[in-house]
Amino acid sequence: MDLLDSLCCPHSKPCFKNICAARNLENNQETYDECPWITEVHDDAVQVKNFIMTHSMRLPMFNKFCSLKLLAISETRFASVVVMLRRFKLLRRSLETLVVSEEWATYREDDQAKARYVKEKVTSDEWWDKVDYILAFIGPMYDMIRHCDTDKPTLHFVYEIWDTMIEKVKLVIYSHEGLQHDESSSFYEVVYKNLVARWAKSNTPLHCLAQSLNPRFYSDAWLHEDPTRVAPHRDTKISEGKNKCFRKLFLDREDFQRAMEEYGMFSYKSGAYTGGENLYCRNNMDPLMWWASFGAATPMLQELALRVIGQPTSSSCCERNWSIYNFIHSLRRNRLTPQRAEENWFVFTTISAFYQEKQTNTKMRKQKCGM
Repeated sequence: MDLLDSLCCPHSKPCFKNICAARNLENNQETYDECPWITEVHDDAVQVKNFIMTHSMRLPMFNKFCSLKLLAISETRFASVVVMLRRFKLLRRSLETLVVSEEWATYREDDQAKARYVKEKVTSDEWWDKVDYILAFIGPMYDMIRHCDTDKPTLHFVYEIWDTMIEKVKLVIYSHEGLQHDESSSFYEVVYKNLVARWAKSNTPLHCLAQSLNPRFYSDAWLHEDPTRVAPHRDTKISEGKNKCFRKLFLDREDFQRAMEEYGMFSYKSGAYTGGENLYCRNNMDPLMWWASFGAATPMLQELALRVIGQPTSSSCCERNWSIYNFIHSLRRNRLTPQRAEENWFVFTTISAFYQEKQTNTKMRKQKCGM
C-alpha cells in the first residue's frame, strides 16, 4: 500500500512521474467479503444516522442531547467510514441518553420496528466494541496516510512509517484476539495481504533511493533500537531499487561509477565519513541539514540527496482526489454515482499523466537537437 503517487517512470528517460492509479483500501471487495462484520457495523451506523437526521421531530430531540452534529459523510469523502465511526464514538453517551429519554419513549413513531432497532444498536456494548476495534486497527493506516499527505519532506520516511504501521496493526489485532506474536490470526492475514498488495503495487525505486540517502538509517542508535533492523545498503530490495535509480540518473558510466563510489563511502562510513560529528548527528539531525553540513566530500551524492529527500509525498494513491472531482458542475456531479465519478476521475488522471509524459519527451528531444 504505497500511499504515494511519486512513481519512477520505467520506460522513458530518467525522470520521475506522479501517476495515481490505485484504489482506496476501503473499496477492496476481497477484504469486505472476508470480514463482513466491518460493513455491517458501518451499515448500522448509516441507518442510525439516517433515522435521526431525516425526520423533523427526531432531529430536534437529537440536538437537545448532543452538542455535536451527526456528520452526513459522502462516499466520495476520503476515509468516510473512519470519519463517521469516529464521530459516532464521540457521540456515544449523547446517543445513549437520547434513546433512553422520556421524549424518545413518549414519541409515537409509525416505524416502531426501526426505532427499536436504533435503540438496540446504540445501547449495545457489543456493537460499540466493534466500533472501537475497527477504529483501533485502521487508526495506524489512517495516521500514516495523513503523515504522508503534507507539504513537508517525508519521502525518506515512507519505508520506516510503513513498517511501523504494520507492527501497530498487528499489535492491535493480536491484543484483541489474545494471541502471542508467533501465533496465526486469520483476520490479520487478510489485512496483511491487502496491505502488502497495496505496497507491492505502488512501491517504486524512488522510495528505495530516498531510504538509502537518509543518514538516520545508518546510525548505530537507530539500528540498535530493534535487532531486526539493517542498514539500507544491507537490504537487498532497497539496494536493487537504489541501483535502478542510479542507472536512470547517471547514464554516463563514469558518472555512475563515481556516484556508486560516493555512496559506498557514505554508507560504509569511510573516507570523510569515518568518524567525528557526522556519525553522531546522523540519528538526531534533520537529513537535509545533515547533507548540507557534512555532504561536501561527496558532491554528486549530496546534490542528489538534497533533491530527493526534499520531496514531499501525497496520499492520492489511496484516496480519491476529489479536488478534480469538484471541477465537475454541481448539477451534473450530483447525478453521478460515486463509482461512476471515481471512474471518470481515473480516466482524467490517466490522460493527464500521458500528456505530461508527452510534454517531457518533446522537451528532451528539443534539448538534444539544440533548439
